Amino acid sequence: MAKPPTSMDRFRRETARRLRATSTDAERKLWRHLWRIPIHGTHFRRQVPIGPYFADFACHQIGLVIELDGSQHGTKEGLSRDERRTAFLEQQGYKIIRFWNQEVLLELDAVLDTIYAVVRERETYLERHPGYRLGPSPNLPVAASQANLESLVGHPTPELRSDPPPQGEGVREAGVGPPPPP
Repeated sequence: MAKPPTSMDRFRRETARRLRATSTDAERKLWRHLWRIPIHGTHFRRQVPIGPYFADFACHQIGLVIELDGSQHGTKEGLSRDERRTAFLEQQGYKIIRFWNQEVLLELDAVLDTIYAVVRERETYLERHPGYRLGPSPNLPVAASQANLESLVGHPTPELRSDPPPQGEGVREAGVGPPPPP
């Protein structure tokens, strides 16, 4: 028998509803187009509570979280929060991919292509590892070569993209932004 919802469960459910109701233009646009990605037996949810965090979009069946980042994510504090959040979600077995809001608004097809590639990667991994369950797990291999990473430092998920970030976003300034790849 299921446990009755606690006050924390109700709070998280209400917070998710509020976040969905006040979503950004980029979140609304991506949500309207995620159906174009063929995912067999799975679906995306938006503003999903996972532990202490709310993922912009998540597909639990394949363990994928999509985060859309605005300019506040380029600050030192924003990057620190994102690192903690990413570490937690990865410990839970999720693969996290990030896009700038402007990418979704201006380059939607490229964003959907990238998401589709990661969906296929996750589906293939799960087919090869039928006992896989969400929880602590190693990172899956990235699709791009290490040689491409050096030019992509400013992108939220640089290993997945080869184009520069939109003007004014993803620029590394005096200690702000992700460190250069090894």
